Amino acid sequence: MPFSDSDAPVRTMDLRVSATGHELTHAELKAVMPRPEQDSGTATAAVEEIIRRVRAEGFAALAELALKFDGVELSTTRVPAAELERAAAELDPQVRAALEESIARAREFAAAQRPRDAASTFSNGAVVTQRWEPVRRVGLYVPGGLAVYPSSVVMNAVPAQAAGVKSLALASPPQREFGGLPHPTILAAAHLLGIEEVHAMGGAQAVAALAYGIGATGSAAAIEPVDVVTGPGNVFVATAKRLLKGVVGIDAEAGPTEIAILADESATPSFVAADMISQAEHDPDAAAVLVTDSEQLAAGVRAALLDQIATTKHHERVVTALAGRQSAIVLVDDLDAGLRVCNVYAAEHLEIHTRNPAETAARVTAAGAIFVGPYSPVSLGDYSAGSNHVLPTSGTAAHASGLNVATFMKAIQVVDYSAAALADVAGHVVTLARAEDLPAHGDAVLVRGVGE
Repeated sequence: MPFSDSDAPVRTMDLRVSATGHELTHAELKAVMPRPEQDSGTATAAVEEIIRRVRAEGFAALAELALKFDGVELSTTRVPAAELERAAAELDPQVRAALEESIARAREFAAAQRPRDAASTFSNGAVVTQRWEPVRRVGLYVPGGLAVYPSSVVMNAVPAQAAGVKSLALASPPQREFGGLPHPTILAAAHLLGIEEVHAMGGAQAVAALAYGIGATGSAAAIEPVDVVTGPGNVFVATAKRLLKGVVGIDAEAGPTEIAILADESATPSFVAADMISQAEHDPDAAAVLVTDSEQLAAGVRAALLDQIATTKHHERVVTALAGRQSAIVLVDDLDAGLRVCNVYAAEHLEIHTRNPAETAARVTAAGAIFVGPYSPVSLGDYSAGSNHVLPTSGTAAHASGLNVATFMKAIQVVDYSAAALADVAGHVVTLARAEDLPAHGDAVLVRGVGE
């Protein structure tokens, strides 16, 4: 029976040749990919003003904005050490055990990622080295909002620590119900990770404070500027990171979360539906996309979605996300066509539910993270796989990577030539300098008594 959208919780896009008339090109596929409507124009003007105020007014601006946006009166942003210790002591033992397991696995994988120095030796002992060094100080942003994200504390902090960063400052929005402090589970996770500097501040103002610093060094309200800011957030946080890129390094300008699932008729519809719902519950703008060559699977997933949505806790949020233009069931002619779609979509999370999932996964060239087979759901990666869940969104996985140890490091190139080694290439340097009409470059070599 032909696939129908009747009562479907998610729309259907038919990209089969029978529907389009021809095999779509890369550009044509990119133009029709399901994406959320994003207008950052209004946010940009508001965030520019927030950044200006935080830079000019310091803590006074942070306090006023905390009262306006969070309903909290702040006397300082700094969370006392005793509150971090108390949060950890009062943490549910099962949550503590789960966090400790996530930390252990993330640390093991992060340790394996640390880039190695590289060197090349040329004639007469000339050596060029690339040396990796950690950045001095990092700001880690952990959002509040619709959910609590201790897992984001783990995902941001562990690779920074593995990189060797000595100074970490964590920022998370103050919560009225917790006396103006960030959520206690966030504080507990920070304590478990050994993070001592935690600030009760959220939104664009937190990113600005981390980027520019606040107050005089040594004062109670002081926040030292950082070199890199990482972590997810809402459109205002993402906009602040975009506007401050260059003042500080950033991991990415993250958009709403997304999952794509490439599946054939061998997939289990209830698994696919559950995984789509798991991402849709994040946010009404979250994207859930199924790419399949099987009408039968598509119908099975549609039915499973209807069943599972009826009992899921965040029903309204899930329905809104699945019904949005960013979500779809995409019908393709075959697995090759499905791979083309997935490589153009460049999903934050890509699940592979095919007969030979490892072989299929090896053909994926653009994704933040790939989850192979029916027992590697995205939610595993969100918490306990050992991988990082801070990943590129909105198609940026075509050129960007997920958060990793190298995010918190920079490569320094070291050039070490002797007089004899310089003499080997002096003529070439002089020739190229003159070809570029920069003769003083060549003179800087000749003055050393080598070359011509």
